[in-house]
Amino acid sequence: MLQPKRTKFRKQHKMNPKGVSVKGSTISFGSFGLKSMEIGRITNRQLESARIAMTRYMKREGKVWIRIFPDKPVTKKPQEVRMGKGKGALDHWVAVVKPGRIMFELDGVPSEIAVEALRLAAQKLPVLTKTVVRADYSE
Repeated sequence: MLQPKRTKFRKQHKMNPKGVSVKGSTISFGSFGLKSMEIGRITNRQLESARIAMTRYMKREGKVWIRIFPDKPVTKKPQEVRMGKGKGALDHWVAVVKPGRIMFELDGVPSEIAVEALRLAAQKLPVLTKTVVRADYSE
């Protein structure tokens, strides 16, 4: 699973992301991309599940780039614990995505395979997505 090797602080505030993504909103590495259409939090497990779905469908041909990284810690208190007594222990890591953010990129496979692989990956994610193609792409 993806998670930071080390962080300056163990716990973070929840935060409320607003607006659209400016950084990472264009295809940089591959020819096809999976773009987020809404705000959401993607866990390290969801990211890994989407990656596996893509690579299996592509039969490990081509190349996949993961453009987001789960660097935000999410804490959780145990069940049936009374209010108070501080913030809970670290439970998992998430990547916060805004609309317009490219999450995955593909290259080295035909367009039909790439679009289907990205569709399978999108089913594993909790946000609405759209498949995008590089502007200067030609078969």
